[in-house]
Amino acid sequence: MDALSTLRTALAGVASRPELADVAARNLHRWMTDPAFTEYRPLLARLVSDGRWDLLLDSFYRVIPFGTGGRRGPVGVGTNRMNPYTLATSVQGHVAFLRERYGADADLSVVLAADVRVFRDLRETYPPDVPNPLLGLTSRDLAALAAEVYAAAGVTVHTYPLDGDRFMATPELSFAIRQLGAHGGLNVSASHNHPDDNGGKFYNAQGGQEIPPQDERMADLVERVTEVRRLPFQDAVRDGKVRFLGEEIHEGYIALNLSLSRRPQARGAKVVFTNLHGVGDGTVGELLERAGFSVRYTEAQRPHDGLFPGVAFRAPNPEIPEAFGPARRIALEVGADVVLATDPDADRIGALVPDGRGGLRFLTGNELSCLVCAYVYETPRPPGTVAVKTEVTTELFTRIAEAAGARVIGHLLVGCKYIAEEIRKLEAEGRIDAFVMGTEESHGFLLTPLIRDKDGAAPALMLAELASRLAGEGRTVLDYLTGIYRRFGYHHTLQVPLVMRGAVGRARIEAIQAAFRARPPASIAGRAVTAFHDRQDPRGVFGPIRSETDRASRDVLVFELEGGARAIVRPSGTEPKTKIYIEVPSEPLGEGAAEEALTRQMDGCARAAEEIGRDFTRAALAAVGLSMPDFAYRISGLMAIDDRIDLAESVLPELRARVERGEGGPGVQEWLDSRMKGYGKDARALVKDGFQGWLEAVRADDPDLAARIEAVFLGS
Repeated sequence: MDALSTLRTALAGVASRPELADVAARNLHRWMTDPAFTEYRPLLARLVSDGRWDLLLDSFYRVIPFGTGGRRGPVGVGTNRMNPYTLATSVQGHVAFLRERYGADADLSVVLAADVRVFRDLRETYPPDVPNPLLGLTSRDLAALAAEVYAAAGVTVHTYPLDGDRFMATPELSFAIRQLGAHGGLNVSASHNHPDDNGGKFYNAQGGQEIPPQDERMADLVERVTEVRRLPFQDAVRDGKVRFLGEEIHEGYIALNLSLSRRPQARGAKVVFTNLHGVGDGTVGELLERAGFSVRYTEAQRPHDGLFPGVAFRAPNPEIPEAFGPARRIALEVGADVVLATDPDADRIGALVPDGRGGLRFLTGNELSCLVCAYVYETPRPPGTVAVKTEVTTELFTRIAEAAGARVIGHLLVGCKYIAEEIRKLEAEGRIDAFVMGTEESHGFLLTPLIRDKDGAAPALMLAELASRLAGEGRTVLDYLTGIYRRFGYHHTLQVPLVMRGAVGRARIEAIQAAFRARPPASIAGRAVTAFHDRQDPRGVFGPIRSETDRASRDVLVFELEGGARAIVRPSGTEPKTKIYIEVPSEPLGEGAAEEALTRQMDGCARAAEEIGRDFTRAALAAVGLSMPDFAYRISGLMAIDDRIDLAESVLPELRARVERGEGGPGVQEWLDSRMKGYGKDARALVKDGFQGWLEAVRADDPDLAARIEAVFLGS
């Protein structure tokens, strides 16, 4: 049997479909034989000899795809990983795409940015005793490579010096493209993903990302790349093909955001800010200071560090409450009126606000959307303004905007590129001034048509101004939010992520969609399904499928439920997960409603949303032959489903057995740490809520045993 056949046979043993094994075998064989990949051969040979077929299958069964935010995924060896090869071929394909659009002789230019990431294999995917050419690879290294590819193709690159202190955030890149009249752009970033990930976000001349079918055309051209040409970076600088930006672009970006201020006199709020080790200190932090706010930075999370050491779970995402840990402590010390956070490329914003009981309350993306919408529309607007949201964003936003006289476009697919497309349409109609704001539930905002991707800076300014005004009135942001609920009705929203890694996980994600599409449930958590919408249906709101990328983006299933609730399920476009969105609305109680009545309403909606989410999740897992005990649903959604099941079925029963045998002390601690190491950083914190749920059942039978188990788990 030849080498290729041997690889194909081995991979077939772990592949869900024979064709996946065939593709993976051919790609792997090429990387093991082609001189272009010589530096990876020792590592690949070791993975083969160790029988790491699951990893090899997932690394080679496809070319890493374009998702809602570009091409993004784990750094590693293979066609389905981010590495110099996949980034360089992406750039070469982007050049072909630009040439096809603008002509072979066009004098093309792009803007290039990079975030703070560095690959250290924190997940311990690869054997440490074999040379790994990817270790230490930074976003700036990949950006320099991209510049070499662009320059070799005659494309001028505008960027900040890649060895300097200035970083360019995603929204500033969008602004720069438009200001410079560039034909496109690239940001080397994996946004809020794990530090072992990286990616490339490609932009068009509008400063936005391509939508179907143009994104598929670019993907097709990337797949056709057979040769990558590079001009050494210093030669490109010497020849004027790489040009370093001064401060004029950054100053223009800050000035634009300052111009969005609604109340320049409202600057009294105590603001705590964390950039979560990313570039947001140069956008949100600088903007707030320039606007006149006194900003308290979270020094433990301020250094530009792509390992994100000061962030819980190494998850630098302002959508996650635990990411605010150090900022929360500072805010409580200084009595902050608002705590703000951005992700590594500073396009998302997150916030905490005082809860009225001496603590701080995390605001969801949907709550932030409603707060910013209500604040922005306090300023009277002429008739015909437009507010835009994605379909998975709360319908409460629609109620607020429509009450202010806006026309709401609210059915869009996930991704700010679709909001940017609506701005482009308004621009083509000569009505660009009608655009007021766009938002998505994943903490994303567009507040000016001059920036065509989400930006954490403008909403941060709005929230700081709002907090200032309210503080002067003796009120809080939470008071303002509950006022919205009284006037428009409380809407409880919930997102349930189901992380499923690898090729097997991808097959499960696809199978869940197929199962719900083929057999939509008649009821969810006892609520009748009153309407079902498959966004791939050519008879629906989006019409015929325009491309395979369109089909993938439209892999969204919407279930309208009795009582106005809804459930939506879709695969993530940038991470290996199924995302489930739940919304349970209520009718307005009126602005004079008592606090007790509103609390009862909110609690009822929250319980209903949890029930719907739990029932829908059970059905999703059952579709792929999986199940979890109830307590496992309380484990952090950052953990993969397989890890949650492993904890429930193996780790906790073994922990109980060891404690029952009288074991304890350092030996059990070491075993537990080793056993949970693969779950991620701060594993005990990730599983703590689920552990407590499991412990409740143990405590009901044997309180003494439960106390001993808890002491071991807590390390006391």
